[in-house]
Amino acid sequence: MSYLVLARKYRPKTFSEMVGQEHVVQALSNALTQQRLHHAYLFTGTRGVGKTTVSRILAKSLNCQGPDGQGGITATPCGVCPACTDIDSGRFPDYTELDAASNRGVDEVQGLLEQAVYKPVQGRFKVFMIDEVHMLTNTAFNAMLKTLEEPPEYLKFVLATTDPQKVPVTVLSRCLQFNLRPMAPETVLEHLTRVLAAENVPAEPQALRLLARAARGSMRDALSLTDQAIAFGSGQLQEAAVRQMLGSVDRSHVFRLIDALAQGDGRTVVETADTLRINGLSAASTLEDMSAVLQRMAVLQAVPQMAAAVDASDPEAAEVARLSAALPADETQLLYSICLHGRADLGLAPDEYAALTMVLLRLLAFKPAASEGGAAASAEKKTLTRPEAAAPSAHAPADTSVVQAPQVVPAAADRAPAPSPVSVHPAPVAAPAMDCVTAAPARPAASAAPALAQATPDDVNQAVQDALDAGDRESPPWEAGDAAQAPVRAAAPVRLPVRSPEDLRQKTPPAPAHTAQAAPETVAIPVRTAPEPGARLQPLPSAAPAPARLVRTEEGDVWHATVQQLIAQEAITALVRELALQSQLVARDPDHWLLRVERESLNQPTARERLRAALEAAGHARQISVEVGVVIDSPARRNAHAAAERQRVAEEIVHNDPYVQQLMRDFGGKIVPGSIKPA
Repeated sequence: MSYLVLARKYRPKTFSEMVGQEHVVQALSNALTQQRLHHAYLFTGTRGVGKTTVSRILAKSLNCQGPDGQGGITATPCGVCPACTDIDSGRFPDYTELDAASNRGVDEVQGLLEQAVYKPVQGRFKVFMIDEVHMLTNTAFNAMLKTLEEPPEYLKFVLATTDPQKVPVTVLSRCLQFNLRPMAPETVLEHLTRVLAAENVPAEPQALRLLARAARGSMRDALSLTDQAIAFGSGQLQEAAVRQMLGSVDRSHVFRLIDALAQGDGRTVVETADTLRINGLSAASTLEDMSAVLQRMAVLQAVPQMAAAVDASDPEAAEVARLSAALPADETQLLYSICLHGRADLGLAPDEYAALTMVLLRLLAFKPAASEGGAAASAEKKTLTRPEAAAPSAHAPADTSVVQAPQVVPAAADRAPAPSPVSVHPAPVAAPAMDCVTAAPARPAASAAPALAQATPDDVNQAVQDALDAGDRESPPWEAGDAAQAPVRAAAPVRLPVRSPEDLRQKTPPAPAHTAQAAPETVAIPVRTAPEPGARLQPLPSAAPAPARLVRTEEGDVWHATVQQLIAQEAITALVRELALQSQLVARDPDHWLLRVERESLNQPTARERLRAALEAAGHARQISVEVGVVIDSPARRNAHAAAERQRVAEEIVHNDPYVQQLMRDFGGKIVPGSIKPA
């Protein structure tokens, strides 16, 4: 007996043997158990995830007769009845598989649909399975729409595709759609372990992990690679042999590269890249494996609790944990991003190994500057720290918000109680230390009199604020050295003008008694008066420009009528029409007419000849001459004056309308210039 490959030998025959597609198995099993069967199913997913397998199991579930021949529709086909065995062997007459990749025309689809009119030969249902249905032509899709929407009660459609976006929406709306997901590497690894145990093939766990990752979610690819690895390893699976067969990069090289990048060791990075080139290992696989390791490191750095949940049998777990502790989280994210973008650069370089070296050197060049303390210090270097406020000196006053005003000794005649200290509260200043504000010493009464007459509380506040601002312009204490040892700067004494208590209670100084109050200035404001009820409003001037000067002549009447006739008959067009409109008939005799234009550009030989031919065909002059000069009567000017007159009449009609007059008079309405257009 010939050898049967593992992918076919271990193809699931029941829903319970399906791996990694529990959501599809549960939905179909419940539908079969409850007899809620749809007439069309669409299975989507990448290659090797079980689309055809699910279709065959569904066909067996619909047509299973049971071991005793008395069975019915079931979610667990027996696998021993004639229907189940014939479907497994591919010779069941009521189960038809059509490969749309090679039978994509309308003729093949019509041939399949012709069988739909006949009832099942052996089973309960006919099942039409169309694989890669997205490859059908639009005509083929249209041919099957009606049957797909309303098939006979004994017919079921099963469609499978790897690209559902190419399937018309008219087909999608007629089917129940199930998406078969790619399988996780752990799921593939478990299934491979069971298969190899059944085959009695010794295998190293790390070799199976390599095969599971190389399958990329496809169980069929995993089993095919396992077949190849068994043949390559002479009946056993070893990590070194599988890695050599797959051409994958040894993870030790990846760990060495990441470790060298973490330490900033450029020599080790370049030497490792040369080793990969000498061994002929793929540059793309190197960056891919580095991305996978960096992703695991980022997870451990973000969620340290995940380290306890790592599979103990994974030999890479300890190395990944060590690197995640040695490399800061921000650098891990940076390296991961550069590795992803570096894979796109490999195809642009003339040598992929040179491109790999450049990507690795880029990882090293963009590494943040190292700082003392390792990863913890690197994390702290991005934290903004605020320097502590400098402690005030022991000689500085504890409270600088109160400024002692000097006591002024008044004259004997005006002696009054000494004023109490004035509390001044300046605006808060964001500064670690504030200079002292020293009040001016007391002055004699004679010199203090002007200050009493001029000082206000606002003057005091402004003086204090100026002193504080002057202190803020100095360098802060923490820039000069230790905050505790920063000397207190001595500010220049600030003289604060002081008023007596009676004056401080007044918000504004009293006005002199002899000052006469100025009379308010009278300003004339123009006022618009409403029009009288019976008054008529004058129309606004027209916004249309005035037409050019027109002097009507007898020859102009003849020429205007002639040009209008030629235009109505479409005898002149384009430049010839413009020449006729802009010209003036100066003189004429039965055979020759003299025209005048203002622009030399209109006097073209071709236009002149066509105008002459049109005049001759209309029974006028057989020859014309054109000169350049001043034009006072042309058809264009007559048309412009006629249009201006129509505009004036239309505006006059609107302005004289009684309703318009009432709106303008009662509501102050205006007619927008240029908005009136004659009919």
